[in-house]
Amino acid sequence: MSDTAAGLLQVGLLLACLAAVYRPFGGYLARVYTSGKDLRIERATYKLFGVDPQVDQTWAVYARSLLAFSALSVVLLYLLQRLQHWLPLSLGLPNFASGLAFNTAASFVSNTNWQSYSPEATMGHLVQFAGLAVQNFLSAAVGITVAIALIRGFARAKTDRLGNFWVDLTRTVLRVLLPIAVIGTLALVAMGVVQNFSGGHEVTSVVGQTQTLPGGPVASQEVIKELGTNGGGYYNANSAHPFENPNGLSNLFEIFLLLVIPVCLTRTFGVMIKDKRQGYAILGVMGTLWAGFTFSATFFENQGAGTATHAAGAAMEGKETRFGEWASALFASSTTGTSTGAVNSMHDSYTPLGGGTALFHMMLGEVSPGGTGTGLYGMLILAVLAVFVAGLMVGRTPEYLKKKVTAREMKLVSLYILTTPVVVLVGASIAMGLATARASILNADSPHGFSEVLYAFTSAGNNNGSAFAGLNANIPFYNTALGLVMLLGRFVPIVFALALAGSLAKQQPVPVTQGTLPTHKALFVTLLVGTVLIVTGLTYFPALTLGPLAEGL
Repeated sequence: MSDTAAGLLQVGLLLACLAAVYRPFGGYLARVYTSGKDLRIERATYKLFGVDPQVDQTWAVYARSLLAFSALSVVLLYLLQRLQHWLPLSLGLPNFASGLAFNTAASFVSNTNWQSYSPEATMGHLVQFAGLAVQNFLSAAVGITVAIALIRGFARAKTDRLGNFWVDLTRTVLRVLLPIAVIGTLALVAMGVVQNFSGGHEVTSVVGQTQTLPGGPVASQEVIKELGTNGGGYYNANSAHPFENPNGLSNLFEIFLLLVIPVCLTRTFGVMIKDKRQGYAILGVMGTLWAGFTFSATFFENQGAGTATHAAGAAMEGKETRFGEWASALFASSTTGTSTGAVNSMHDSYTPLGGGTALFHMMLGEVSPGGTGTGLYGMLILAVLAVFVAGLMVGRTPEYLKKKVTAREMKLVSLYILTTPVVVLVGASIAMGLATARASILNADSPHGFSEVLYAFTSAGNNNGSAFAGLNANIPFYNTALGLVMLLGRFVPIVFALALAGSLAKQQPVPVTQGTLPTHKALFVTLLVGTVLIVTGLTYFPALTLGPLAEGL
């Protein structure tokens, strides 16, 4: 079988698996958040923490609960790293430095999972599974709760209540993430992923040299890393490491895991607003963007510029031979489109335009299909912008899902859209202006070096977590700057999204008339795709011309 045929087959299998679970899983998620019944373990959890599950919250209380929970998570994870050496299962490793501990805590709580360190050489088992893996569940759950709150904002009328954050968080962890993670862990172990508490394994390389590779509860962290669109690997090589991703089957399964919740949430959206066509329309936009970037990444990598690349048949530098070009590009496109950050190849070694494609994909705002929850609420906010643009064209008051888009809603949408570009571009500009920051660039004084810095801040601001490499980010400036960008890029937009949900929930639905824009048809799908690309292109195009475009052309 040719590489092209094998690549098309794996894409087809992936889409078939997603299609098979779309209706049942999307419907199940809707039932989770609309059910009036609590499980026994949930009732015990509410009682333990003093939560009244029957009390709904306003958007402001919902946001304060979310921010307080996340702030406490940052503090606890920071302390866990700073006290590592004196804790059990530390493997004798020292405590984290303060700057690196802050960066890592901000990273995992914000669902970014950027890693400025080599995990197997710096982090013991306890911090890995009790710190990082726990935050992989909780940070993913936080994103889903925001999406559900925004859906309620569209679905409800004449109320200031969006649900209860603590109920949504508990149900997400116990009914969604944990059961799938248990089953997924068993599947990964069956495929060859490591799961133990061993201090290390002696392995012999192909040239006869021995090396000690630490073991650990890898499979259990790997599954939630992908399922929760987190991305932080147990090993520095991430999903390119054979202990995390040993073969083609495990590779395809991990891609499925990182796509399944963002994709199926569109079905949940359609069910909860009682119009499944709207969910299909959002899925169509996400799928169109994902397919376009997947094709582009695959094309640029298979047609990589350079004599050596053509002689080799593809750009294989930085890629695993067990995956090849197609599986590497498919993983890269899926991970940069879902804010996952996991990698099975080195993006820094991609061709200039291939790496630029991954970078531009993140710049869309992680909406194709986006992270767990973040992709859906990000796309819905862009949909509000699209109907506003359409309303300007025809001179009508814009409406979306029977809710008017007034000046208040557009202010919140504008602030949401502007937040990430501001933190990304300002951060990258400061980095390029400081000598200490420029000294960390491997390819200094070149467009590729600028791409490394731009990629780092884009990854942090969009809470992706993948790295272009070639940049030593473990210095005080980057640890602090990227940590702040992660927190601002995560929680400031969340506040605006919840405020928008609260504003929409208070409205009285307007009736559908002959002049109402149908938002479930191909015309709106096209309009929304164009809105996403144009907004992103106008925002980031000047920066892209200084990096990957300059290098590629």
